[in-house]
This record gives sequence, C-alpha cells and structure tokens, in this order.
Amino acid sequence: MPTQHRAIQSRQALIRSAAETFLEKGVPAAGMVEISRRARLSKGALYFHFTSKDDLTLAVRDAALATLKEIEDAFTRSPEPLTTAVRDFTVELFDRVASDAVLRAGLRLRPETAPGLGIYALEQRWYALFLDKAVTCGTGGPAGPHTPDAEPRRTAQLLTSLVVGLLHLGGEDRTWWDREAVVGLWELLPAAAGQVCAVGIPAPTQLPAAG
Repeated sequence: MPTQHRAIQSRQALIRSAAETFLEKGVPAAGMVEISRRARLSKGALYFHFTSKDDLTLAVRDAALATLKEIEDAFTRSPEPLTTAVRDFTVELFDRVASDAVLRAGLRLRPETAPGLGIYALEQRWYALFLDKAVTCGTGGPAGPHTPDAEPRRTAQLLTSLVVGLLHLGGEDRTWWDREAVVGLWELLPAAAGQVCAVGIPAPTQLPAAG
C-alpha cells in the first residue's frame, strides 16, 4: 500500500475513533491514548497527524461539515419544489447522522469548541438554503409542483424549525429520525403551512447570529 494512502487511512481512522470516543465519554473525558488504541494505532502515529486534542476535535468538526455540505449540495441540485426537496434532505440527513459517528459527534460538539455546527449556525445555513429553493423552484401544492410561494420566508422558517427540531429530538429518541416518521410528518405540511400564513406570524429578516 502506498505510504500516502496509508497515511490518509490512518488519519481517517483516528478521526472516526475520536468521534466514537467523544460520543461515549464527551470531549473533556476523551483521552488521546484511548483514541489511538481504539484506532489500533500508536500514540506516535496520532501525534504525527494531530498536535493536540483540540486539533483532533476540529478535524472531527471539519469532517462532519464536509459530510453536511454533501447533503446540502444534493438538496441544492434537486429539481424538486421546496417541500419535497426538504423532505428528501431530511431523510438523507437523518440516515447519515444515524449511521455516521463522525457526523453525529460533530453535531454534538459545543459551538465554542467547534464553531459552525451549533443550532444557530444550522438554522442560518438551512434557512438560507430553503429560502433560495422556495424562490427558485416554488414550494409545490394543489396548483402544481412548482407553484410560487406568496410567503417564501415563512415557509422556509417553518421547514427550518421542523428539521432542527427533529434533529434535536432524534438525539434522545432515534425513532424521530425514521424515514416513515419523517414522511408522515411531511404529509401534514400543506395544512400546517396554511395555518402559519393565516395567523400572520412575522418572518425573520435575519436569524440570530451563531454563538
């Protein structure tokens, strides 16, 4: 095996090992020796790739962000209207979170430890994505799959709140991440969206800045 390829594999194994240890014990209690042993690598190999636990923690964050961006890019490329595209995005997101320890650990990192994955940062990312999709592709509805949305900001806000809420709930009970549960909730959205517009909930001009 070429040396470069072996080094890449070792780095990935250490990131995965760190993520699994963070999930089990939390970042403060995770030891570098334990992480290297879990990865079946020497402590020297660990410090060859990462100078400190902070460095390794940021690597977990960066790997999680890279996976998240893949899912977001697929959403952006989707030709589907907003409600369908967000449903597919949510299903894929929760499938990946449930199966990928690195993504799951990254989403649990404290914002001050690894900026970019806190709840406010995710709200900002997804609200912007969903709003752009609402404007460019419509939201879908009885009038057709690409029906323009008269209240795109409110619809984007509703869907952002739903995805973030389900992500949080699934951290305690993974049944919230089940494909059938997500699809079932989406079947209720047309009525829910209509009620949001009917009561005149003001749409935000800007979500809170990331903490």
